[in-house]
Amino acid sequence: MSAPVIDALADRLSRLPSAKPRIAGRVLRYDGLILETTGFPASPGMMAAIATADGREALAEVVGFREGRNMLFLTEPQAVIEAGAEARLIPGGQQVGVGPALLGRVIDAFGEALDGGPDPLPADHWPLHGKPLNPLMRQAVDRPLDVGIRSVNAALTLGEGQRIGIVAGSGVGKSVLIEMMARKAQADVVVIALIGERAREVGHVARRLMTGEAGARSVLLAVPADRSPLLRLRGVRRAMAIAEWFRATGNRVLLIVDSLTRVAHAQREIGLALGEQPTARGYPPSVVAMIPALLERAGPGLPGQGTITAICTVLADGDDTTSDPVVDTARGILDGHLVLSRRQAQMGLYPAVDIPQSVSRVMGDVVDPDHMAAAIRLRRLIAAYMDNRDLVLMGGYAPGQDPVLDEALRLWPSISGLLGQDQAEETTLADSRAALIALAAEARA
Repeated sequence: MSAPVIDALADRLSRLPSAKPRIAGRVLRYDGLILETTGFPASPGMMAAIATADGREALAEVVGFREGRNMLFLTEPQAVIEAGAEARLIPGGQQVGVGPALLGRVIDAFGEALDGGPDPLPADHWPLHGKPLNPLMRQAVDRPLDVGIRSVNAALTLGEGQRIGIVAGSGVGKSVLIEMMARKAQADVVVIALIGERAREVGHVARRLMTGEAGARSVLLAVPADRSPLLRLRGVRRAMAIAEWFRATGNRVLLIVDSLTRVAHAQREIGLALGEQPTARGYPPSVVAMIPALLERAGPGLPGQGTITAICTVLADGDDTTSDPVVDTARGILDGHLVLSRRQAQMGLYPAVDIPQSVSRVMGDVVDPDHMAAAIRLRRLIAAYMDNRDLVLMGGYAPGQDPVLDEALRLWPSISGLLGQDQAEETTLADSRAALIALAAEARA
């Protein structure tokens, strides 16, 4: 062969993907969920295919090592696996396909389409566990975010890049509130992670949110309650990775995770299966470590990047909004919380945001002094009314004894008008501020 032909052939060969050796082990132990295999080179987060007795392959994720053996967690519990079955490593399990093709789509924990369309083609890849950012290089949270909810905009103003929790028991309107925020919030991209939800709820949200203008800017990732705990964890991490990529490309991202409690339940199942000792209310230490690691991935990006405003629902078992371990851990790491009141829900006051019990830790950095002063005054009036409402209704209070309560009783029709909002009602941050300032002026009159 001539030199030019040889050079061309060498160039073509250099660009071919190199053949990689087959990395595999054999199943030694299996309890229906956890697999132990002979040791083979792999790190936690990598995926493996396990041969089954019915000729298919079951997927599993490497979660750790023990005494020279690999520990794997199945994505399909009770798969038909026999002793000695091959466990074959699948490369690329720690990367997530990302890109604009995800907008308007409904996907699962592996990025596969759930909406009947073809699988989205990735334009780029992002680490499943994210890329660490220097906290001193991150932008400040100094711009307000309009979420389209009058009571939140007025009394608990959020900032772009804030991380906030919606804390409530069951049946007080969490799902309706996050739907309203997903449709109305002023964001470039909305990433919604439904983790551990009922299949009916997933279909309901997809039909309501993934159409029209709201759907065109949204990505819905769903892992229903009947899926493996491993898939629930992988799903929320994929949603975080997708949000991080959009933030890195300069977008204002609203990330909604429903719910953080079910993510914690998934980690608890995995931790207990791996032999961790349960501590508070049966949660192993890995749950307490997982929540901050997950939530710290949200927030503002580096200069020139966008922001991730994270809104996570936290289910308070038995309406315990103070001592539940997940609620308490979330409070400590989040930049505020919105507590939903069952009492307000029973009064028909929706969204049932309990203003005195809620807090936005960045509000003072994103609103003007007049707005802040009016919000503090509103908080005092609502607290006075709610604390004494039963006493007043029973006739046990004589007007004139408490000036703050007298003012709250006089202004309650205006206050309830500010707090209440129909699902279809449109409002802006400017409108919400104007309504709050008008209420403050009415109080002074």
